[in-house]
Amino acid sequence: MKPYILTAIAALSLLACNSKQKETTTYKSPETRKDTTVVDDYFGTKIADPYRWLEDDTSEETEAWVKAQNTVTNEYLGKIQSREKFKQQLSSLWDYESVGIPSKHGDYYIYSKNDGKQNQSVYYIKKGENEEVLIDPNTLSDNGTTSVGGLSVSKDNTYLAYTVSKAGSDWKDIVVMDLETKAIVKDNISWVKFSGISWYKNGFYYSGYNAPEEGKEFSNKNEFHKVFYHELGTSQDKDIIVFEDTEHPLRNHSGYVTEDNHFLIITASEGTSGNTLHAKDLTKENSEFITLVDDFDNDSYVIDNLDDQLLIFTNYNAPNKRVATTTLSVPNKDDWEDYIPEKEYVLESVSIAGKKLFASYLKDVQSKIEVYKMDGSYVKDLELPGIGICSGISGDKTETTAYFSYTSFTTPRCNYKVNTKELTTVLDFKPTIAFNSDDYITTQVFYPSKDGTEIPMFITHKKGIELDGSNPCLLYGYGGFDISYKPNFDVAKTVFIQNGGIYAVANLRGGSEYGEKWHKAGMLNNKQNVFDDFIAAADYLKTAKYTSTEKLAIHGRSNGGLLVGATITQQPEIAKVALPMVGVLDMLRYHKFTIGWAWAVEYGSSEKEADFNNLIKYSPLHNVKPVAYPATLILTADHDDRVVPAHSFKFAAEIQSKNTGANPTLIRIDSRSGHGSGKPKNKLIEEWADIWAFCFNNFGIEIK
Repeated sequence: MKPYILTAIAALSLLACNSKQKETTTYKSPETRKDTTVVDDYFGTKIADPYRWLEDDTSEETEAWVKAQNTVTNEYLGKIQSREKFKQQLSSLWDYESVGIPSKHGDYYIYSKNDGKQNQSVYYIKKGENEEVLIDPNTLSDNGTTSVGGLSVSKDNTYLAYTVSKAGSDWKDIVVMDLETKAIVKDNISWVKFSGISWYKNGFYYSGYNAPEEGKEFSNKNEFHKVFYHELGTSQDKDIIVFEDTEHPLRNHSGYVTEDNHFLIITASEGTSGNTLHAKDLTKENSEFITLVDDFDNDSYVIDNLDDQLLIFTNYNAPNKRVATTTLSVPNKDDWEDYIPEKEYVLESVSIAGKKLFASYLKDVQSKIEVYKMDGSYVKDLELPGIGICSGISGDKTETTAYFSYTSFTTPRCNYKVNTKELTTVLDFKPTIAFNSDDYITTQVFYPSKDGTEIPMFITHKKGIELDGSNPCLLYGYGGFDISYKPNFDVAKTVFIQNGGIYAVANLRGGSEYGEKWHKAGMLNNKQNVFDDFIAAADYLKTAKYTSTEKLAIHGRSNGGLLVGATITQQPEIAKVALPMVGVLDMLRYHKFTIGWAWAVEYGSSEKEADFNNLIKYSPLHNVKPVAYPATLILTADHDDRVVPAHSFKFAAEIQSKNTGANPTLIRIDSRSGHGSGKPKNKLIEEWADIWAFCFNNFGIEIK
């Protein structure tokens, strides 16, 4: 398919880049003890695990190993002169104001704002023209590692509940504030995880676990997730368990109330896709939960209700998703009626504002918003600012004003106001940034994967570059969990393209770019398709002369870290630099830590023979061979309780012991950081300065 131009956007200045000999950055990896006694038997296949001891993140030996690895990595990076240059560039470009989309609560507007210098965005409340600070997370810790999220205002607009996370952990506390006085009330809820906050009467529903074993908060498996109801003014031990499953410890549960307090909705999941669905009529005394979905074959959620009728967002009988309606008297999903039928492009979200329904679609990884009347009849497409990505519409049923945000690879997020009556839009906030948008361009191309499937990829770079194979290039991918990677402004990547780099994002199978069929084509036994798609993306970039092997870096985080690990163990000659970040790298034991068990629906589990036979083929840890590897910088964090750092620890030890080439194989272990959420700006700047210094040093390119 012929490439076509998406956006034309640009930078403050392009810093000159010259090829040079790599700076002297000698290093020697620390020796890692091997325990030859640890061997597991998987259905008759013996698998050694000599670095099992690194799974104990609280042991003195692991602590000493982390310190030794960080010392070597810091010494290596400290010798690269461009490290400080990149830090200065990142700090300078990141210094721009951002404002979140406001939400209206009675006479109040609540929104977030960052002046460009703050580690965490500050929440404000505005009544009329009077703006006040509501919550400043920067005052909650000395180093900016405490973050705030999940804000939820009570139905009477009296109280605000929000979550607080420390050092990037998934564990959160719920704090409650009196909106009038700004005083924190005594209601404090601990050990909350994977939870919303949904108000009902004089309290709220939330989800959480029993308190974990002391010292194992960041590694023990999470089991028996429950939905609780907390009444204001009472202690947490008085909270009522509303929904639990004592027979299935590895299920997550979520509870939320429709806007008019008519229904309590409960969902349960066994993994990252598929859920059961239950509803209870709160207007009827002693009513019972009615089951609408009793299996985990599809995803179905209640958007809202129209009196007794439930609006359900679902991919049941609709891989590209649809909106259906039903009532509790006709709960069977086979009897659900179409409200907005499935289309050839993917429905991402649906919201109601100003007595209209806004359906947000993704078409060839670009946003499209369709407007409907409340009877389900189509009105028109909402006019968007350009070809890029818009958030879903945020607003209230009864208000005539709603909001959405817009971004692209080279456009910082702007906010737009929607007149829901006239269906017109107007720019509400645009940041002032030291970045010109006319010198850069994003192109979307489609390239064939190994099996001939056409894969979309975005390529962003300075206008007028020569396609001679000499350009530094960062190829990013994810490919999993029904998650689509869409155009989005990222300061770190912008600094890369300012310095002559090409930033490529491949929309691999396993994501949601083309619906559930695209997702299933990259999960379980089809996971190799994702790696093939990524390898083909690298080949395309080199064949089309965007870059060469010696100037290519591959990057992915979390499931994308698995992608990079699998890619370099299958084709170690693919790139000059590899950057697996917070990656899932031990595919035989991932399910034994924290929430890892929930990923079995995506990967399969080594406890099943057929799954084991598939996982062992690509598990990065178990496919490291004695060959020359790319210059590899593994990145993880000590408080990552999503993908525990043991994955990266063991992979680093293994690849360091078997790398036969001269390229460095290092691990960077961040302190007081988690999987990524809530990471303060100063830590992001330090992290990306290290990444770019590592890349350009190994590319042999000097930053002037």
